[in-house]
Amino acid sequence: MKGLTKRYETVYIVNASLDDAQIDAIIEKTKEFIVKQGGEIQEVEKWGRKRLSFPIQKKNNGFYVVTYFSAPGDFVTKLTRYYHLEEQIIRHLTILLDKKALLALEQKAKEKEASGEAQGESSAESTSGA
Repeated sequence: MKGLTKRYETVYIVNASLDDAQIDAIIEKTKEFIVKQGGEIQEVEKWGRKRLSFPIQKKNNGFYVVTYFSAPGDFVTKLTRYYHLEEQIIRHLTILLDKKALLALEQKAKEKEASGEAQGESSAESTSGA
């Protein structure tokens, strides 16, 4: 990989008037772009359809997607250009994660893992007790 990799978070809003298959195709296309450009995806969260605070390109709803990834420092300009060329992405924001944000993400992952283990234990108890 070229240069030092950094951790990023990107949020983008897809046109919500598309059907789910079309939205998933745009998400996959975006993931492929990140990987082809030397990035490595950690997590993709689909926040779903939400009402916008104000109309964007005459649209009142959008499908929100958050992606956490690592990539070389010169990557963000390429990603911004990609977003501008993709007609169905109506807004985007990419930020560099600092140490505090990375610690918060690690804590969130640990909590998610712990709650997943607790749910697995409780479901095992309920099936064995029957």
